[in-house]
Amino acid sequence: MPNAQAPLFAAAGLERDAPRPLADKLRPTRLGEVVGQDHLLGSDGALTRLLDTRTLGSLIFWGPPGTGKTTVARLLAQATDLHFEQISAIFSGVGDLKKVFEAARARRESGQGTLLFVDEVHRFNRAQQDSFLPVMEDGTIVLVGATTENPSFELIAPLLSRARVMVFKRLDADARARRSARRNCRRWCSSARRSTTSSRTATTI
Repeated sequence: MPNAQAPLFAAAGLERDAPRPLADKLRPTRLGEVVGQDHLLGSDGALTRLLDTRTLGSLIFWGPPGTGKTTVARLLAQATDLHFEQISAIFSGVGDLKKVFEAARARRESGQGTLLFVDEVHRFNRAQQDSFLPVMEDGTIVLVGATTENPSFELIAPLLSRARVMVFKRLDADARARRSARRNCRRWCSSARRSTTSSRTATTI
């Protein structure tokens, strides 16, 4: 028997929002909303210049946890019309990488590029890191690797020579305050929209 409440939830926007955790909803939706990394994303930032010249290339994001590495990678894919794919070196092996590379090749054949974000990339061993080289060279993927460790010591030289290292700074008090204010604003706006939509739906019914 169909759920009679389903259309009500869908109309209220709850069905769409339900699978997304709160932290995901509060992420910046544009690169300009990312705080604390002006040296990368400011008007003369390193990543801003790359985007302006449309020469993104593969990148290594090096910095402490909570500085926006995953968010920036996702928004870079959005800004360059690349499919965003994310894996973690902690939970992935050679078999997983092969599947990701095969899917990226299939997308490339249909004209869609892939930005592959690899969290904790330094956890991959040398052989696993070597496997990225051919797909980086032939353009199958744009690699964005994130690491909290010094890449000069943890990543192999051939991989580093094919990527630019971008240093993410630890957020200072001002950046943390701005991020908190923006999240609170977005949380309030999202709650207000849901409340308004629900009220309109109930009135219609």
